[in-house]
Amino acid sequence: MTSSQDSAGRWSDLDRPPLNAPSLRRALVLPDALWTSFDVVESTGSTNSDLAARADELPEGAVLVAEEQTSGRGRLDRSWVAPARSGLFLSVLLKPAVPTHHWGWLPLLTGVAAANGLAKAAGTDLSLKWPNDLLVNVAGEERKAGGILAERAGKDGVVVGLGINVTLREDELPVPTAGSLLLADAVSTDRDTLLRAILRSLEQWYGDWVRAGGDPAASGLQEAYGAGCATLGRRVRADLPGERMLEGEAVAVDEDGRLVVATEGGGTEAVAAGDIVHVRAAD
Repeated sequence: MTSSQDSAGRWSDLDRPPLNAPSLRRALVLPDALWTSFDVVESTGSTNSDLAARADELPEGAVLVAEEQTSGRGRLDRSWVAPARSGLFLSVLLKPAVPTHHWGWLPLLTGVAAANGLAKAAGTDLSLKWPNDLLVNVAGEERKAGGILAERAGKDGVVVGLGINVTLREDELPVPTAGSLLLADAVSTDRDTLLRAILRSLEQWYGDWVRAGGDPAASGLQEAYGAGCATLGRRVRADLPGERMLEGEAVAVDEDGRLVVATEGGGTEAVAAGDIVHVRAAD
């Protein structure tokens, strides 16, 4: 892959300049670093799909960023569409040398890394909604500003996609519950700076997790996720596979990355996959 060429449309909105791909590549693709390639394309359907199609021929650490995604996907095949250059739309190829039963932690790890990186670079506190949403506070209201999608790819790979609304304005929001770093009063919306911070944070957290054999406790990941998870301590409704619904208080994220819900009868149930709704705020 090669970086996209300049076009007149890249500068159509001066508040949303294009990413500086050569500078980012020099900063991120270094000897002995996780990131082995870095490419920016002007537009594509889905960075996840593009990387997944080449997973077996690319080494671990390939990064693909799009200035615009026309068929971006979230969980449950929901669409993710935003104006060109209004956010960060990227995917990374990982080939974790850890037991596959730990791979379910990758979207949670990515959430921790992104939240930590953006807190430093954007000066904005982000919280995590289990299992794959990034939340910001906009005028006292909790809104979704980002999402994560991890998918198996090739023989031994996982493609992790991340979308972050950076400069999305109020009149551009796809739904009233959406937000952006701009609307959350970020001190910086420079996408080059934010992208460097996210990928450096992801490299650190991923490296610690792999060195710990994928153990979420030994790597510090389980504790960090619990500390930043806005779902814990709240009453939630889980829409589960098979049209089953579970309601109760989210009390923990277990060693397998599952959300543990305390039910009305006094028992608990660990949710591995499902659509989670926050019914009330944490106490």
